[in-house]
Amino acid sequence: MSSVFVIAAAVLFSSYGAYAQPPALTASADGQLLKDGRPFRAIGINYFSCFLRTLENGEDTSYDEGFRVLAGFGIPFARFAATGFWPKDMALYQSDREEYFRRLDAVVESAEKHGIGLIPSLFWYFACVPDLAGEPMNQWGNPQSKTHAWVRDYVREVVSRYRNSPAIWGWEMGNEFSLQASLPNAAERRARIVTDRGTPESRSERDDVTFDHFRVAFAEFAKAVREHDPSRLIFSGDALPRPAAWHMEKEGTWIPDDEQQFRKMLRNLNPDPINAISIHAYGKDLKRIAWSVRAAKLIKKPLFVGEFGVPGTAPEVEKDFRKMLKIIEESPIPLAALWVFDLPSQDADFNVTAANARAYQLKELGEANARVQRSGGTALRPR
Repeated sequence: MSSVFVIAAAVLFSSYGAYAQPPALTASADGQLLKDGRPFRAIGINYFSCFLRTLENGEDTSYDEGFRVLAGFGIPFARFAATGFWPKDMALYQSDREEYFRRLDAVVESAEKHGIGLIPSLFWYFACVPDLAGEPMNQWGNPQSKTHAWVRDYVREVVSRYRNSPAIWGWEMGNEFSLQASLPNAAERRARIVTDRGTPESRSERDDVTFDHFRVAFAEFAKAVREHDPSRLIFSGDALPRPAAWHMEKEGTWIPDDEQQFRKMLRNLNPDPINAISIHAYGKDLKRIAWSVRAAKLIKKPLFVGEFGVPGTAPEVEKDFRKMLKIIEESPIPLAALWVFDLPSQDADFNVTAANARAYQLKELGEANARVQRSGGTALRPR
C-alpha cells in the first residue's frame, strides 16, 4: 500500500469509524438552507429524551423503536438533548467516559440505520454547565471561565467524534437560553436549586444573566464547533425573544417591542459564526413567526423553528395544529421541528406517540414532508 493511499485513508476515516460523508445541512451566502449542496426543506420532530433514557439506564434502547416509528411516518429528522439536564445526569460522563460515549454512539448508529437526521443540542439546560464547573451563571459571559473551558472540551469530544456521521445535520448549543436574560425580575427567576440533582445550595446576583452573557456564549460555542466541523449549520437553540426583549435590555421594562426592535434582538442573539436563526413558536406566536421570516431574509441566515406545537387534546387543538403546520409548510421556513415525541412527562399538553390521541400529528408531519419534497423543497408561497 502506497504512503499516499495511507495518508488519504487516514484523512477520510473519522474518529467515529465511518468514511467521511458530505455535510448534511449548510447555508449559502444569501441565507438559503442547503442539504448536500442543494436547496432543502424539512419538518421534523423533537425527540428530547432519546439519549437521556439510555444515559439514565444503559439497558434502555427504546430510542431504536422510536426512530423506526419516525422513519415509518416519513419524518426526516429529530432534535434531542445531547447531555444530561442536571449536573448529576453527567456523572457517567465524569466517571466512565467510554461507557458514556458507547451509549451516545448507539443512539447515533440507530438514527443512521433508520435514516433519521439528528440535531443534537449539546447543553440543553443553561445552568447545567456552570454548575458542573462550580461557577455562577454570569460566567457564560467570560470566555476564560471554567464554564467555557468545559464547553470547549465537550464540543471537541462530541463534534470530532460524530462529524462524519451522515445522521448529523447540524449542531445546537442549548435550549432557550436567552429567555433567562436581562429579566426585570431576575432575582425571582434565577436557576433552580435542586441539590439532590447536583446544583449548589444557593444562588446570588452573580447568577443573574444578561443578553450580553449569552451573545458571548453563543459566539464562543460556534467558534469551538468550527474548529472541528468547517461547514455544518450551527444553531443557538433559542426561542423567540421575549415580546419585550429589546426594552428589557435597554430600559429594564416590559414594554412590547415593535418589529424593528424584535429584528435587532433576533440578529444579535444569533451572532456569527452561528449561521442560522433559531426560534421556538407556539399557538399565540403567529405574528412573530412572520416577523422572523422577514428578519431571516434580511439577516441572510436560514430560519429554524426548533419547536412548534399546540397544547392539549380538545377537538379544536387538531384544527389549530393543522393551521400552524400549514403556515410552516407554506411559508419560506426551511426547517422546523414539532414538540415533542415520546415524552410521557408531557402527556397532558404535547406528547405525541403513534398510539395516543395526538398520533394524527405524526401522520400530518409525514404528509407535509412528502408534499415539500414533491415540490423540490423550494416551491414556497411568498408571504
